[in-house]
Amino acid sequence: MNIAIYPDPVLRQKAKHLTEINRETYQRVEEMLELMYQAHGIGLAAPQVGWSVRLFIIDANGSSAEEKVFINPTIIEEVGEVNKEEGCLSFPGVLSKVARAQKIKAHAYNLKGQKIEIEAEGLAARAWQHELDHLNGCLFIDKMSPANRLAISNQIKEFERAYRSNHVVV
Repeated sequence: MNIAIYPDPVLRQKAKHLTEINRETYQRVEEMLELMYQAHGIGLAAPQVGWSVRLFIIDANGSSAEEKVFINPTIIEEVGEVNKEEGCLSFPGVLSKVARAQKIKAHAYNLKGQKIEIEAEGLAARAWQHELDHLNGCLFIDKMSPANRLAISNQIKEFERAYRSNHVVV
């Protein structure tokens, strides 16, 4: 399992609802957690590893006791707005300010198939919104202001050049 790097087309696909939680689900989640920690991330969406289902993991505290798996998530309320720096494992080394809601309320299912309600703020709310965007094929560069996007345009072009050189287009 590897993290897809921009502009891999899998990052732009809208993920499908996860309809069954089975042994494969648990195995993939374990691999995702290991990969996220190796990459020093706080969240990872299934589409980022080429698995196009509505599932993401978040560990905003850096503690495996706090790790969470969210299946078929939906944000039901957003409060406030804060413009803070964020990054993305699919854009290694790129950081930029992005406006996000300060607090959220959301629904999702856990690995036991139980519906859960989440209230998050600060970094956890930002991670939730970022990972949910991945499930919809939306990337954090899409949420940047034009000035911030321009500031990282050379890095984006470099990702695109590297992708083209590693993938022969016919």
